[in-house]
Amino acid sequence: MIDLFYAPTPNGHKITILLEELGLPYRIIPINIRKNDQFLPSFLATAPNNRIPAIRDPDFPGGPLNLMESGAILTVLAETHGKFLPSAGHARAQVLQWLNWQMGGLGPMAGQNHHFNQFAPEKIPYAMKRYTDETARLYGVLNKQLDGRDYVAGDYSIADMAIYPWVLLHERQQMDMTQFPHIVAYLERMAARPAVQRAYAEGAKFDWDASLTEERLQTLLKQA
Repeated sequence: MIDLFYAPTPNGHKITILLEELGLPYRIIPINIRKNDQFLPSFLATAPNNRIPAIRDPDFPGGPLNLMESGAILTVLAETHGKFLPSAGHARAQVLQWLNWQMGGLGPMAGQNHHFNQFAPEKIPYAMKRYTDETARLYGVLNKQLDGRDYVAGDYSIADMAIYPWVLLHERQQMDMTQFPHIVAYLERMAARPAVQRAYAEGAKFDWDASLTEERLQTLLKQA
């Protein structure tokens, strides 16, 4: 069984979507990033960058695997189980291209958008405009790519699992969705997938009031 160190953020949702799509058994280890659980030593042993998500897979081919970074987790699990990432050629290149577009563009820019528009203690108009405008530009890129396609790289893939949780937060990002009709349709298609529904149901169970201690985390990990 895979241990998933998790909070219900866009990056966390990516991994539960894939695990649900693959039908793999997994156990959520809740990491409350609002209460600094991500700095616990036993978590850092798996994820030295102190960010969720991360996984521990004791049954990984060749020996137990600890892995951090959502893009790496998506790629490795999809490759290992032979689904949602083509094995070679142009189709594989397209999926990896759009996965990395999310990792290097949409995620960081939308994340800064969230920070400066929602959470920054000081309202900085330049930063708010910069990241809102760049998020809108990236939505325009995605909207164009989805014109005539159900999914971003053709067939449903890990690229969609990475992108969907970020564009689902369009209201928080101050996006005018009347400008992006293909994304609106895409959101509906993604939300209709049973595995996506199950993944978000897992996220709804997360207790943001609870927090781990190092002792409790060690106990959980020994129970694997």
